Amino acid sequence: MASRARVRAPELVGAGGWLNTGGKNLTLADLRGRILVLDFWTFCCINCLHVLDELRELEEKHRDTVVIVGVHSPKFVHEADHTAVVDAVARYEVHHPVLDDPELVTWKQYAVRAWPTLVVIDPEGYVIAQHAGEGHAHAIAKLVEELEAEHAAKGTLRRGDGPYVAPEPQAGDLRFPGKAVRLPNGHYLVADSGHHALVELAEDGERVVRRIGDGARGLVDGAEPRFSEPQGLALVPEGLGLGYDVVVADTVNHALRGVRLADGSVTTLAGTGRQWWQGSPTSGAATGVDLSSPWDVAFFDGKVWIAMAGVHQLWSFDPVAGTVEVAAGTTNEGLVDGPAPEAWFAQPSGLAVSADGERLWVADSETSALRWVARGTHEVRTAVGTGLFDFGHRDGAAEQALFQHPLGVTVLPDGSVAVSDTYNHALRRYDPASGEVSTLATDLREPSGAVVVDGDIVVVESARHRLTRLRLPEEAVRVEAVAHRTRRAATEVAPGTLRLDVVFSAPAGQKLDERYGPSTRLLVSSTPPGLLASGAGADSALSRELVLAEGVTEGVLHVSAMAASCDDDPAIEYPACHVHQQDWGVPVKVVPGGATRLPLVLAGME
Repeated sequence: MASRARVRAPELVGAGGWLNTGGKNLTLADLRGRILVLDFWTFCCINCLHVLDELRELEEKHRDTVVIVGVHSPKFVHEADHTAVVDAVARYEVHHPVLDDPELVTWKQYAVRAWPTLVVIDPEGYVIAQHAGEGHAHAIAKLVEELEAEHAAKGTLRRGDGPYVAPEPQAGDLRFPGKAVRLPNGHYLVADSGHHALVELAEDGERVVRRIGDGARGLVDGAEPRFSEPQGLALVPEGLGLGYDVVVADTVNHALRGVRLADGSVTTLAGTGRQWWQGSPTSGAATGVDLSSPWDVAFFDGKVWIAMAGVHQLWSFDPVAGTVEVAAGTTNEGLVDGPAPEAWFAQPSGLAVSADGERLWVADSETSALRWVARGTHEVRTAVGTGLFDFGHRDGAAEQALFQHPLGVTVLPDGSVAVSDTYNHALRRYDPASGEVSTLATDLREPSGAVVVDGDIVVVESARHRLTRLRLPEEAVRVEAVAHRTRRAATEVAPGTLRLDVVFSAPAGQKLDERYGPSTRLLVSSTPPGLLASGAGADSALSRELVLAEGVTEGVLHVSAMAASCDDDPAIEYPACHVHQQDWGVPVKVVPGGATRLPLVLAGME
């Protein structure tokens, strides 16, 4: 095994304390002798949720030698609320200890710069590897095997049960429901995400009529179907004769499913069950193309549009031709308007079509924005929102109004739009006619969608595990304005030239895959665009000189890096290859004496 720099791991500290430990506060000393994987995550981040799923196999296979610790490091103010972290750990079925670090103390100690980041600590307490982004589970699994062998030989490996203690299960008909639609018979169909099922509720929104799905994760069609954290639902318009009545965004299965209400049978309409990666096809026969965390669906402009949260895009599914394709977005994360192929989104999570069919409203959660797409031209515009790091609860003119990570949009009878302002625990309203934002209701708990019913609005209160019916008020609620920026501190950089280095080391036993050209890619841009005088754009080198423009004192550097590595053994006829990728949004402040180099670790050690 190759020698590595020996860096002593800092202690794990978080003001929120520990979850999933039976009330015990853990220290690194408690974990000595085990291979420790720290997962720096925050529950708003779709890439973090992907990594949780990637780690499940490693966690199970090496349960007696490996301890995974989630270090919850919030972006949004709501994510610093301990109760919200408790809910998220339950919602996403996190089966390892979690340290709640609302003040980012441990994040700073480990010099983390991005969500998600994985840090590997050996049984003697030394940091030996760091990985940012997705796609690293195979590399960590290989490293774990090497560490097991090395430390078993040294006598420093301690096997046995880990510190995880499962919380008490909570009973209830719904568990973290996602979205709902009203059926023609007056009932509600609810995506019961936490139970991996769909539930039909009676007109009162409470009595269970039937369940579709047995409650276990899976991708199973037919009369006994299975789902995995379904979210969005869309009724099929009358007269299409498709053989199913509802389209479901089956989020963690990376698939669209069709449900026939007459008998509850389910068919997979799009997706393979595998997550889409850079370089995979972006169009073709629907069941042969990978998708990535579809979060909502809506019939718009003749097709089913998909909020593809996992790759920051909108896709479309043609139910007649049985094909899918990218409809808008570049996979870059941010807020950029314009023609559909050039627009940027950030984890789009809610869709709704205007009554006249001319606009597709989009809840763009990570930019805390309300966006819309024009029918026909598919131009993308922003109604409310400014970018990745500004959020809050502020009513008034749309240009200065603020949301906090909205997940749902609902068109109201008067043509305005209700926004499920999830992390503000509120239902907000945007009026396109006046350009004003107001608050319809507060004291909801993580609302994620809503349905209009006879002049009322039925809200999916995801973290209260229920549907709540409200009267649409004639006058809005007065809410004292609150504005926030991310808790993550800006990086101070010096004026002039800034050296950007993305650090990448191929996993043990692998090499960069250069059979068909460069195996790495680096894309750099900024908000505002004028922050960079030069250095923006795409290239294959993972290092670049950026020149900061004079007179611009702060902004965000958007850095997207990708590297492909394959087995480095000529004897292997079909080498296994893996893609490593991460997007960074790095807030920077230009100050004399600031840093002249910005290192970002994709995989390896700085």
